[in-house]
Amino acid sequence: MIRHDGEQAVQRRAGEGHEGWGSPMFGPEIPIGFRAFLRAQRLLILGARDDSDAVWATVLSGPRGFIQPTSERTIEIAALPAYGDPLRDVFTTTRDVGMLAIDPETQRRIRVNGRATRRGDGLSVITDQVLGNCPKYLQRREVVAVEPPPTEAEARVWRGTALTDHQQRLIQAADTFFIASHAPGHGGDASHRGGMPGFVRVVGPRHLAWPDYVGNSFYMTFGNMHLDPRCGLLFLDWETGDTVQLTGRGRIDWDPQRAAEFPGALRVIDFEVEQVVQIERAHPLRWRLCAYSRFNPPSTCFVEGV
Repeated sequence: MIRHDGEQAVQRRAGEGHEGWGSPMFGPEIPIGFRAFLRAQRLLILGARDDSDAVWATVLSGPRGFIQPTSERTIEIAALPAYGDPLRDVFTTTRDVGMLAIDPETQRRIRVNGRATRRGDGLSVITDQVLGNCPKYLQRREVVAVEPPPTEAEARVWRGTALTDHQQRLIQAADTFFIASHAPGHGGDASHRGGMPGFVRVVGPRHLAWPDYVGNSFYMTFGNMHLDPRCGLLFLDWETGDTVQLTGRGRIDWDPQRAAEFPGALRVIDFEVEQVVQIERAHPLRWRLCAYSRFNPPSTCFVEGV
């Protein structure tokens, strides 16, 4: 893997990591031990750019086996984003993607970055980077129902440029969201963020902020954002299958006094909303919360502008 100048810059600013830490550590091959895990998953987060270069995060879902590693560097996915999703139709041309296969029941996850192309009603992915992540900040959930997704005629999609009151309430109650990023020459990435409800602060209908907690010091997401601030966020309603997708720009605030306002934070990320897409019943799985991660710092549950 080519040296990632963005990751190295963020590591130096944070006083963590070292030369070669992060992306250069991970190759494109899918380890044998990862293949069984991927085949067993029902939930996949995917990030990519649309035709306007806006970055979005979305969710793909299916029965066990809908993700199929077919060689050391290829994965076939028997699913597409929901009708109305900003990424539904973009894969007619090959796109850089970041993917996160995540199992809330066992609190395990694997990240895969590569290039995806549509094949019929699914995607074919060539992998460029594969790595496992620790279970920190992952809430434990279990599937309680599987419901058929709406047809194209039944799809209910809302689009806007600012968050509605309903969307703000969903976000301020969230204990999990997903972030997609992209940097020229380094491809895409999709990652997880978790904490106690209230860890994401709604500062207004077009501004969110959240804490950055202790992690692995790779700074793959921040490294991409250092080179290109455009990123996409995905919030799931785990009980209904609804999604709220945001695209906009993120910025790291390194001020320690600001970080002190968020319990456990090393720094704070500000996100400016540019577009919003809400889709009802975007994925078929219905989940029940079993337990919060024992690593979650407390939350002040402070909300501005609502």
